[in-house]
Amino acid sequence: MSELIALFRQRIGMPDNEKITFAALELVLELTAKSIPFENFGIIEHRASEISRDNLVRKMLVDKEGGLCYELNALLYFFLIDNGMPASLTRGVVYNNEAQAYLTIGRTHATILLAHEDRTYVIDTGFGGNLPLTPVPLTGETVTSRNGEFRAREARSEHGDYVLEMKLRHKDNDWRVGYAFDSRKPVADVGELNEIQTLIAEHPDSPFNKHRLITRRTDQGSVTLTDSSLTQWIDGVVTKEKMDGGRFKELLIKHFGRTV
Repeated sequence: MSELIALFRQRIGMPDNEKITFAALELVLELTAKSIPFENFGIIEHRASEISRDNLVRKMLVDKEGGLCYELNALLYFFLIDNGMPASLTRGVVYNNEAQAYLTIGRTHATILLAHEDRTYVIDTGFGGNLPLTPVPLTGETVTSRNGEFRAREARSEHGDYVLEMKLRHKDNDWRVGYAFDSRKPVADVGELNEIQTLIAEHPDSPFNKHRLITRRTDQGSVTLTDSSLTQWIDGVVTKEKMDGGRFKELLIKHFGRTV
């Protein structure tokens, strides 16, 4: 067992007797979403490190921070391949449903493709509150998890050859696009993700370089903390508490067990 496997299992609370098989991935994704938050503190605090296996392990498994898509999915990618699974990383373009257009900053979403029994699946633990929490086959068929319904269908465009679509539980009545990705263009080396990190950190249209954000799944739904609000989904009911920055540290400890 590699050090990464041991530390990853410890971080997410994966039972020692649970083998990492395709059938176990739903549990892996659920535990990861609850344990390793989606957050941008490294970007906001100007302390982002080069994307490498060692740095990802240090940040999220040793120092027990969270990360953005290119960190979370890269770490999970290493965990999968260390467990003998044929995984690869690819890049995508996130869709802004309010503007009805793809983000203009380029292919800044990193996700995982996994081959299993003559099928390819999207595996994603880095899409904020929109996580499938289950493998999504590239067949267009709908899969269901605790977070809603998801499908990955072929849709050729300048952004790729597939789109991931979702109907989040308690939130969406109709299908909406999450992101487009290209199954034909795997990331050759994890170092390529440094380009994503630079765009996220420096581009004026980046949604993650302006205010602190941290979110994770909970047993009842999700919790999201920003500099100005705390939002909780509990059994389909949403509460949003506006606040000043003075309570941020208190709520960060309470809901995420973290200090800044």
